[in-house]
Amino acid sequence: MRRLGTGIGWRPEIADAVEEMPGIDWVEAVSENLCPGHLPDSLLRLRERGVTVVPHGVSLGLGGADRPDAGRLAALAERAEVLGSPLVTEHIAFVRAGGALTASPLMEAGHLLPVPRTRDALDVLCENVRIAQDALPVPLAVENIAALVSWPDEELTEGQFLYELADRTGVRLLIDVANLHTNHVNLGEDPARALGELPLEAIAYVHVAGGFERDGVWHDSHAHPVPRPVLDILTDLASRVAPPGVLLERDENFPEGDELRGEVEAIRGAVEKGRAAATGTGAAARASHTGTDAGSGADDAVRQRLGLAQAALLSALVAGTPVPEGFDRVRLGVQARALAGKRADVVGKVAPELPVILGARYRPAFLAYAQDCPMTGGYRRDALDFVAHVLRADPGDVDPGVRRGLREWWLERSGPVPRSTRPGVRLARATRRVLLRR
Repeated sequence: MRRLGTGIGWRPEIADAVEEMPGIDWVEAVSENLCPGHLPDSLLRLRERGVTVVPHGVSLGLGGADRPDAGRLAALAERAEVLGSPLVTEHIAFVRAGGALTASPLMEAGHLLPVPRTRDALDVLCENVRIAQDALPVPLAVENIAALVSWPDEELTEGQFLYELADRTGVRLLIDVANLHTNHVNLGEDPARALGELPLEAIAYVHVAGGFERDGVWHDSHAHPVPRPVLDILTDLASRVAPPGVLLERDENFPEGDELRGEVEAIRGAVEKGRAAATGTGAAARASHTGTDAGSGADDAVRQRLGLAQAALLSALVAGTPVPEGFDRVRLGVQARALAGKRADVVGKVAPELPVILGARYRPAFLAYAQDCPMTGGYRRDALDFVAHVLRADPGDVDPGVRRGLREWWLERSGPVPRSTRPGVRLARATRRVLLRR
């Protein structure tokens, strides 16, 4: 596996700091946030300096019951080619459920949700990974995710699940040590055991990130400093194998450049400590996994069973339906509130006019909408659906001025093209509004 070195997640908010940071060998950028024909100048300058850029996908849903969408795969492939990337990465997660497979409405999670560690789910995941591998021009690596909830009746540990996935498909692994810590706090899973069960030679690189604990639940926020327990897991991993690359992730609450540099140095130090402690036994790689044991594919009955289970869970999280049997109701409530809060935050960024128009009413109005109105498309579609929901409410519930502002916003963005600003067209619209009020 190509050695990447030390990297940082590239985000527009810290682009200048990343460019100025010494010792950065590579960066990772969220694939869905990149337009191949209009790459940010900062990324272009980094590439000209020889800094590797890896596209990191978040929307494929490789752990979902449906086969990967050809359009999403083509988009990921295009970004890899435009950036000249040595690999691309995605997640072992499902991000949507419902649809034709289950004869139910399609729902989007807007979040990475855990896959049940069962033989059925593994068969589906392996087939989906092989489909993705065939469609991509470079190797694929898949990431373990953080979870607030666990599925009942699981048959494999996380380490066993990842080992079999790599063994059957030859896929590389992106190991997030912060997610191992999250699952330790939330689910009681032992990070050392997971590392001990992994095919260490399959690791493409490692993610490191921060989070926070509230009421006994660890939230993988990517908005806080990397805590010592996460660095300790990184040291443990580095004592077993030399990771080809290690990368700091930060998505919110961005600190000054000096603080970011300090976190990168702490990561380097944790790796060096692990390598210094490595022994011949602990650092030995296992026999190489080539994916020769393909295993059986997942037939439609298996996919439908998985799809129904995932739809029931996602519906409980985003549409207020009953909690499926075997799940922790309290923990599911925490996850549901977190998902609704994330939707409100992201929609507020995608459509920044809405918090301005609604003022202090924006967040409570959105959370009320999110209780039983699942996201059916991306966040831009969610913003349009939210405004339509508010406009359908009793006119007495919304100030007339706010209502007019929301209506104008919705009309401007709901059509296939923006409304014309020519004076004659604007006058006709104003006249029509006056006549309609009569």
